[in-house]
Amino acid sequence: MASMQKIQLEVKGMHCAACSSRIERVIGALSGVERAAVNLAAETIELVWDDELTPYGEIAEKVAGLGFELLRPSESLEQALEMDISGMSCASCSSRIEKVVGGLPGVSSVTVNLATETGTVVFDSQQTSQRVIRQAIAGLGFQARPRSVRLDDFARKRQEVATRLAAMKRRLFWSLGLAGVLLTVSMGEMLGLPLPELIAPHQNPLYFALLQFLLVVPIMVLGRSFYLIGLPALWRRVPNMDSLIAVGTGAAFVYSTWNLIEIMLGVDPQMKAMDLYYESGGVLIALVSLGKYMETRSKSHTSDAIAKLMELTPDHAMLLTEQGQEEILADEIEAGDLLLIRPGDRIPVDGLIVKGQSVIDESMLTGESLPVAKEEGARVVGGTLNKNGVLHVRVEQAGGDTMLARIVRMVQSAQGSKAPIAGMADRISLYFVPVVMVFAVLTGLVWYLSGAAEFSTSLRFFIAVLVIACPCAMGLATPTSIMVGTGRGAQLGVLIKNGEALEKAESIQAVVFDKTGTLTHGRPELTDLVNLSARYADEDLLRWTASAEQSSEHPLAEALVLAAGAQGLELVQPEQFEAHVGRGLSARVAGAELLLGNQRLLEEQNIMVDSAAREAKRLSSQGKTVLYCAVNGELTALLAIADQLKQEVPEAVARMKAMGLRLIMLTGDQEATARAIAREAGIDQVIAGVLPEDKAAKIIELQSQGLRTAMVGDGINDAPALAQADIGIAMGTGIDIAIESGEVVIMKGNLDGVITALKLSRAVMRNIRQNLFWAFGYNVVGIPVAAGLLTLFGGPSLNPMIAGAAMALSSVSVVSNALRLRGFKG
Repeated sequence: MASMQKIQLEVKGMHCAACSSRIERVIGALSGVERAAVNLAAETIELVWDDELTPYGEIAEKVAGLGFELLRPSESLEQALEMDISGMSCASCSSRIEKVVGGLPGVSSVTVNLATETGTVVFDSQQTSQRVIRQAIAGLGFQARPRSVRLDDFARKRQEVATRLAAMKRRLFWSLGLAGVLLTVSMGEMLGLPLPELIAPHQNPLYFALLQFLLVVPIMVLGRSFYLIGLPALWRRVPNMDSLIAVGTGAAFVYSTWNLIEIMLGVDPQMKAMDLYYESGGVLIALVSLGKYMETRSKSHTSDAIAKLMELTPDHAMLLTEQGQEEILADEIEAGDLLLIRPGDRIPVDGLIVKGQSVIDESMLTGESLPVAKEEGARVVGGTLNKNGVLHVRVEQAGGDTMLARIVRMVQSAQGSKAPIAGMADRISLYFVPVVMVFAVLTGLVWYLSGAAEFSTSLRFFIAVLVIACPCAMGLATPTSIMVGTGRGAQLGVLIKNGEALEKAESIQAVVFDKTGTLTHGRPELTDLVNLSARYADEDLLRWTASAEQSSEHPLAEALVLAAGAQGLELVQPEQFEAHVGRGLSARVAGAELLLGNQRLLEEQNIMVDSAAREAKRLSSQGKTVLYCAVNGELTALLAIADQLKQEVPEAVARMKAMGLRLIMLTGDQEATARAIAREAGIDQVIAGVLPEDKAAKIIELQSQGLRTAMVGDGINDAPALAQADIGIAMGTGIDIAIESGEVVIMKGNLDGVITALKLSRAVMRNIRQNLFWAFGYNVVGIPVAAGLLTLFGGPSLNPMIAGAAMALSSVSVVSNALRLRGFKG
């Protein structure tokens, strides 16, 4: 449907799983909304909806009505360019710059400040560019040096988090300091720390209570966000974790303040002074704020992998022009530019080498540790490292079109996605806070009305239940692991498109491999030259056959020519040449009469081949194509050509078998060739003679046997099979892979990447289950203890301060456990 829209948006204002679950439920119930998946850790929502049935504005209003804000990615192509401008001497200079630059196409505003020698230009990047603006200023006789451009959404969000953390840290310093003093004043005598007579509870109960009041008020002001967020959410009947803290600490503050008033009125002041809970409220706010700070700081590290990928692009580049060299910002690079890449430089964009040769380190993108040799005509991608040669690179893709930019977008999309395993936690989180609040009220009432506890003790049970409950841990259990896991995968050259793919990959039972380009190199190579005559040297035979084949485009001919080139043999033009369709060729090369082809060609020329039958059969049984070579009417050699198995395949296959996987090779080759390759690889099951369009049907057959199946291919001629499989794993050769071709994409081009992907999925899902077990187990055990379960059996009651500390640490422990995935090695 043309009106169906799909978008990933940032959501501001979420504080716990109750928030994300509420948004999902309300937006998901709107007409035309097909999917609304909120990720608490990434603070995003993935929306799929019919824009005709429900306009985006209506969705945004609904979210705003819940107390949150949707931030739509900027669809404007406008950029704000800040520059340092030198050479201005008076107001006419700045006015002239404003007039000329303001007249450029796409420029919406220009502001030049003569005093600070700076300028800001807002422009449409589709109509003009930074370079055009800078050159226009240079044409007026001034020098403009770009200072910065508008931050992209990811960088802006990172900057916002850093600013928020700094503010939280400042508030936390004062909160913890004041809470420490408050705790010392309120409980010092119990701990053996005598207080001065002026504030001692038995000598001066009013000053004792008043000091605590004066200490707790600034703590509550510093932690006002709990009240400003939690209480409005409660009034809207969508309570969240902040509501629990606000009600719990608010109740302690109100009760204690009432006692303070009674002390002032002289109503049993000594008794009332011992019945204050200011320290519970103040220490609770400080400890929960500490937990929030630690949680936010830990969550900020879940996107470190993306930040490291983005840091691969250099800030500047050397542009080659007719006038010479010019250093420019990487943001100014355009398709068609010619760049100078020096040894040790990072390549800023994707392009084609037009001059020079070097060795390029692509490990940061593909995970492949060995550098790759590049020469004129080879492609390079942004973010890779030029090791030792000087290169001239013609830019093909720049900005958001580069391979690195596409990888970053894919990882960001994956980190914002949800896995099906999160469903149960989301459903529980939706009702968790209201249920806890009702349970806390019932707990307090039962203890008080049953006569088992005084009002103050019942209040403590009420507060403890409220503050120990932690919906955040449940909401963060899945998304934090997915964020860290997908980011780590990208660093290892494994791109996983979403959380669902990650979850499905864990349960894979059978892995089906396409042969060509996946298990093999995808190109025929000369593997054997069996010389049957002592009259001619191997080099001469190879030179003659390659010379005869050098004008052919047949893959077998190309294999011979490449083999001769690898040995440094100089080829000559054949003096005579004749092609024999379906059989081979005859030629005269360097005076020698040459026949090269299949057995039938030589038999037609009455050349006996029986003497080589056993050797030919041996080579054929290995899946190799055998060419017979006769020189001057005599059989002289057998040449075997094959698409060779990749070196790492046998070991990788053995490792996958050890993982309990059933391995199958699916190929269009004839049975004998396919089985020879499979035997060499160590794969037991072979499905041969399958056309590309029939591969998907074979996958369906395996799935009908109850096998959860992964298909590994190059994404070119096996796209239907990749789509049909439970998981499609596209495996290319390094940077040449199409990253849109599978749910999992292996950048490094060998089977080690498949193992890494499968092991990573298992590690992430194991990590998620650990998180969920802790999150649920903590609440299942903690809430009854806070309600006084141990007290019923003669045990201690849970102090609300300890309950608050435990709640704060529960979220931190979940995020910290997820961060362990950063050390995954594969």
